[in-house]
Amino acid sequence: MKGKPHILVKGAGVAGLTAAVTLAERGGVVTLYDCAGRVGAGASWMAGGMLAPWCEAESAPAEVTAQSVDSVDWWASHVPGVVREGSLVLAPARDVGELARFGRRTSHFETVGEADIARLEPDLAGRFQKGLFFADEGHVDPRKALPALARSLEQMGGQVIVDPTHTPDEDGFDWVVDCTGLHVRDQLEHLRGVRGEMLLLRCPDVILHRPVRMLHPRIPVYIVPRDNHVFMVGATMVESENAGGMTVRSMMELLNSAWTLHPGFAEAEILEMGTGLRPSYPDNMPRVVRKGRHVYVNGMYRHGFLLSPARAREAADLVFGL
Repeated sequence: MKGKPHILVKGAGVAGLTAAVTLAERGGVVTLYDCAGRVGAGASWMAGGMLAPWCEAESAPAEVTAQSVDSVDWWASHVPGVVREGSLVLAPARDVGELARFGRRTSHFETVGEADIARLEPDLAGRFQKGLFFADEGHVDPRKALPALARSLEQMGGQVIVDPTHTPDEDGFDWVVDCTGLHVRDQLEHLRGVRGEMLLLRCPDVILHRPVRMLHPRIPVYIVPRDNHVFMVGATMVESENAGGMTVRSMMELLNSAWTLHPGFAEAEILEMGTGLRPSYPDNMPRVVRKGRHVYVNGMYRHGFLLSPARAREAADLVFGL
């Protein structure tokens, strides 16, 4: 290819932003476009931002862990604010058997007792007798990380367009990298939507230093700390394409899990509740698909922050003929 390729990246979620930055780092002249009017307007905005390759092995294919073990390093080298304090997996006394099941399916953890849990999370002292600690994991706040990637792209000479009235002409680019999720399901076979649900709570009475996964046989829940006493509470993915609002039952289950972790959450302020559909393939593995000069990065499922660096490298290899 002669000269630097001019590349249009469509979609300013986690897949699009990581692809855009990676392509620019390889020497591409990148324009990032999103018709939604801002960076991170889709499912990525409601993500937990957990960088947990070892925990995800509990329910994900082995490829997810193999392809994401360097994700914490990638994010730490590209955005500020990555927290590398590991992940803690706990279960209420009635569900403590779930810890053994989780442990059989995962690795790179240590089993911790009551004293260890109190050392790791003093606010949880005396509340849980046993847990699993994954020391090599981390987390990032998507609402800070995504704009930071956009700024990084601009600093490398890339252009970010989020004006819905200004649609770039694809004919002016050598390549188009499409990261628009379900918007292209008519062009990608077997793509489906999977529902996700989340709450944002503000609770000055509780301090956590790392994501905590609360195991339950039916609906496991994770609680992720953010700045200013804010916590993101989310459920695992729900096999439904219903994009409607959160039900009373879902809200009660999320809130009950937070309260079970620490009773201080009973006084938490509910800042936000959100639902959305995440693009997924039948095997729940993201894919990079080339059709002529169009490259599709899609199907991120619940692994957007974990697997987007690997998929961005794969897309860049296609563009640069590697």
